[in-house]
Amino acid sequence: MRISVVIPAFNEERLLPATLASVSIAGAAFKARGWAIETIVCDNNSTDRTADIARADGAIVVFDPVNQIARARNAGAARASGDWLVFVDADSRPSPELFAEAAEAIAGGDCLAGGCTVRLDTSRVSVRFFVFLWNAISRLRGWAAGSFMFCEASAFRQVGGFSQEIYAAEEIDLFRRLNRLARERGRSIEILHRHPLETSDRKVRLYTLREYLAFFLKMGTSRGRVLRDRDACYPWYDGRR
Repeated sequence: MRISVVIPAFNEERLLPATLASVSIAGAAFKARGWAIETIVCDNNSTDRTADIARADGAIVVFDPVNQIARARNAGAARASGDWLVFVDADSRPSPELFAEAAEAIAGGDCLAGGCTVRLDTSRVSVRFFVFLWNAISRLRGWAAGSFMFCEASAFRQVGGFSQEIYAAEEIDLFRRLNRLARERGRSIEILHRHPLETSDRKVRLYTLREYLAFFLKMGTSRGRVLRDRDACYPWYDGRR
């Protein structure tokens, strides 16, 4: 068994080192089963030291010139040689326990893909409530958070990977297709919850509640068409760090 950890990264020189360190430590959970592991960082047209940091850490670095999260993940997956793909965002820190739980799901044989619940580094009650709400929806619908996803590589390629027609919510779009494939194959989608992923609260610090409400209002009234507009998906693409 071979595992490919794919990390999309745009100007992540500040947070990427901690993510790479966490992936390296957590990867012992896969190695303990005798599985090989590779780490692939997709430099999504960064203007900082993101690529240099990844190379210095021993990661495979691929480059994609167009700033789009779906493209970056797809580019990393295209380079991957693993039987399973594990996507981790560059501002997240997976634990050994989380990787061990993912390895257990993979080894069980029934799981086709999955994700996990998340925990943000924040004490703000309103943010923690929305995270709680998302985690509940994630487990109920079988939708993985973009910050941590794992998928059988052949299944990922069969459903066409991440849609490059949208600039946000690409993980939900992917898992809708994976859920259909899982039902056809008699397999399962697993949203792990015993060891939530620790991820940065950067977006809730840099954007106001009003900005998020405006975005979600546009998404609802446009029936999702706003997701095809890069400029409208500014929390992911305006470069705030």
